[in-house]
Amino acid sequence: MFAIGEASRQSGVGIETIRYYEREGIVPKPERASNNRRMYFTRDIGRLRFLKKCRDLGFPLADVKTLLDLSEGDVEDCQSVKQLAELHVFNVRAKIDELRRLEAALVELTANCDSGNVSCPMLSKLRTE
Repeated sequence: MFAIGEASRQSGVGIETIRYYEREGIVPKPERASNNRRMYFTRDIGRLRFLKKCRDLGFPLADVKTLLDLSEGDVEDCQSVKQLAELHVFNVRAKIDELRRLEAALVELTANCDSGNVSCPMLSKLRTE
């Protein structure tokens, strides 16, 4: 069994994040030692690693919880996992499109800037819209 600091080190998940996951019911509360310190088993650390990988891929916590539940179920439901992943890909693409529009707007605004201007065209444009 491992203390929370070691569980954090081995999983790559911060201590406060681990506590948050426990409070929110994303992971079960760990067993406690006689001194009331949290104690984690290898399986708990594996669960935390799984969560970290999902979060690194940008999955929202609700989807991470669902994926974790599916990964620990008696029968893996590949179709449900695929549907979650496809929805996430759709959302990522939408964010990319939004970022491209944002980039274009910023490029247009900054293209109007001259270093010698008394008034900044970008600030003027932002005030009028």
